[in-house]
Amino acid sequence: MYALLALATGFTVGRYWRKRFARFQNNGEELLSRVVLSHFGPPNYHLMNHVTLQLKDGTTQVDHILISRFGVFVIETKHYKGWIFANANSANWTQVLFNFRFKFQNPIIQNRRHVRAVEDLLDFLPPGIIKSVVVFTGEAHFKTEVPQGVFYLSGLIEYLREQTAEVMSFNRMQFCVGRLETVRLAISGQTDVAHIESLELRRGNMK
Repeated sequence: MYALLALATGFTVGRYWRKRFARFQNNGEELLSRVVLSHFGPPNYHLMNHVTLQLKDGTTQVDHILISRFGVFVIETKHYKGWIFANANSANWTQVLFNFRFKFQNPIIQNRRHVRAVEDLLDFLPPGIIKSVVVFTGEAHFKTEVPQGVFYLSGLIEYLREQTAEVMSFNRMQFCVGRLETVRLAISGQTDVAHIESLELRRGNMK
């Protein structure tokens, strides 16, 4: 099982867990953070990583939230290899790597829960300012049409550069940052374990 996980995601399991509980970012999340920060820094941008939020039915964990004067971008990161077969409306997508096929949850659907959580916290913002973004950071290649709102890492940079219309003031942007920082749960192994338990409970209730 661990060997298949390493094959599919492109990093060793041991390295993953060292990063997960020591630095709380996997390879893809760390890469995305580094690249985004190198192109989009203060004062117009503020990047938050590994944001766990408490909801009524458990928790949700957001890979990245980029708050800017040009919008709030809720980013789900996937660090995969191989071929990706995707449909925006399907519950699951398929990864093909050599002779193996892996099903994984449609990240667009996965990110909707994250977006709703951020929208509830930043309910003072007008509609349309908070946007869902899914980014593939590994060596995966789409064998189907890439759904809207899904990018390779280079495409994300181009997309963010195109967002030039100012939709909030610097003070409002800072208020958004403060609201999210105030309510996010601590970045810790205990928070991650509690989140995993919350996911398992929610999945069990959906059966």
